Amino acid sequence: MGVKTMLPSYELGFYALIVTCAVVYSGSGIFEASRDSMNRKAFRDGIKPGWHYFGRKMTGVGSGVQWLGTVRRPVLLPQDVADFEWVMWFTSFRNVIIFALSGHVLFGKICSMTVPQHRAVMYMLYGILAVLGSMGLVYLMIILSHCLVLYSVALAKQKWLCYVAGLCCLASFKVEPFSSWQSGFVTGAFDLQDVLFYGGSGFTIMRCMSFALESAERKEGIYSIFDLLKYNFYLPFFFFGPVMTFDQFHAQVSTRELRRKDDELRNIRVHALLHVGAIIAVDIFFHFFYILTLPSDLKFMNRLSDWSLAGLAYSNLVYDWVKAAVMFGVINTIARLDHLDPPQPPKCITMLYVFAETHFDRGINDWLCKYVYDHIGENHDNIMKELVATIATFAVTTLWLGPCEIVYIWSVFNCFGLNFELWVQKFFQQEPFAKLEAKMSEAMSRRIRAAFGAANFWAIVLYNILALNSLEFALLVTKRLLLTGFPVSTLSIWFITYCGVQLIKERERILAIEEEKCDKAKAD
Repeated sequence: MGVKTMLPSYELGFYALIVTCAVVYSGSGIFEASRDSMNRKAFRDGIKPGWHYFGRKMTGVGSGVQWLGTVRRPVLLPQDVADFEWVMWFTSFRNVIIFALSGHVLFGKICSMTVPQHRAVMYMLYGILAVLGSMGLVYLMIILSHCLVLYSVALAKQKWLCYVAGLCCLASFKVEPFSSWQSGFVTGAFDLQDVLFYGGSGFTIMRCMSFALESAERKEGIYSIFDLLKYNFYLPFFFFGPVMTFDQFHAQVSTRELRRKDDELRNIRVHALLHVGAIIAVDIFFHFFYILTLPSDLKFMNRLSDWSLAGLAYSNLVYDWVKAAVMFGVINTIARLDHLDPPQPPKCITMLYVFAETHFDRGINDWLCKYVYDHIGENHDNIMKELVATIATFAVTTLWLGPCEIVYIWSVFNCFGLNFELWVQKFFQQEPFAKLEAKMSEAMSRRIRAAFGAANFWAIVLYNILALNSLEFALLVTKRLLLTGFPVSTLSIWFITYCGVQLIKERERILAIEEEKCDKAKAD
């Protein structure tokens, strides 16, 4: 079945109407639940004072028939603050982060105008000074020691040795007691210290492994230690990512002729405004929808309808995508000002209905695909190779996220989902299914595939919500949708998701046609 298969416009309009009504209905249930729960004791840690505005309080005598007047007083509108990362980025440490990144932008602009051939060195020096000023000399020495270890390993030009050394270094920051032992050397106490420590160290190891593996791949000579330091201490990527593989970074940062494409600056400004708009939209959203705090009280969750519960699970994943898109988007905007082409933000969770495209960090995803998944799985057509590739990929991912029970469960389910997807695909490529699909129309084939995609969509949601929220919440949603809600809730939500998948497929069809037109224009 081709991706360009078209459905009747009235059918697509019907799908859009169904999805819109379902989103509004589910959203209204979440809104009402948020209003009812704002004063619950169980939610005190997740719901804090937000906006203040002036309202009117009526005062009277007796039954209130005789009014004495009105008194204006501040009215509090609570806000969901359960996500530490979002609060850290855009509330608590907003000014510090803006100051550091603004300094990098100004410093980078001066260097690009005066010494463009040495701009990578200047970025490195600014990054080292920023790390030194924020985390101290001991932390800087820890980072440099790991860089030196992996650079020494790279000199041997043996890939297996690079993998072993890199994973051991990564484990030293993710596994106890080695993690606590290293963090114990860093003195001081501020709220952001742990985040910066583990963020900077984890991304450093991934970058150093990329450097070592690219050096081992290089046929003649080896990259210098300064190439590694320039790569690792680029400040916008240092603490929070995304990871850019060494070969891409080295090629782009070594370019001496700094030219921008047509309308590139305009596109950068547009993206910057979109990120600001997204930040404001999320802030407004959290004053009315407490999607992160509500799942913490399972007793309260049991009162919600199946539709509201499904919408709550889905909205948690959408929010996590928005957060990743904004956080990486801000960093990517700065990198593009430095004439780099960084990894793009992750694909929207709403557009996903296959496990092979599911990720929340495109940089880590690209790293894993290049050095693990594609390296072992090759063309991903062989079932056994695919099984080994996915197991190896999720083993490294588990170490990267930090081994613990919830991460183990998340890895096992997503590894199974990725493989099961291939098994189902192989099964239906056999006879008589292949002949049956060949006989039916392309539109009918698209509808059948969308029905399977709808089931896959909810598998992706349920497999990932347990890591983003909690295992208990994921089990509650699964039970309500598949067991207690069967057949009415199960089939109705499946049908609505089917409608959504058809809309996604239509967007993919339009993009494929536009891409084909662009290719023809370039060829002409």
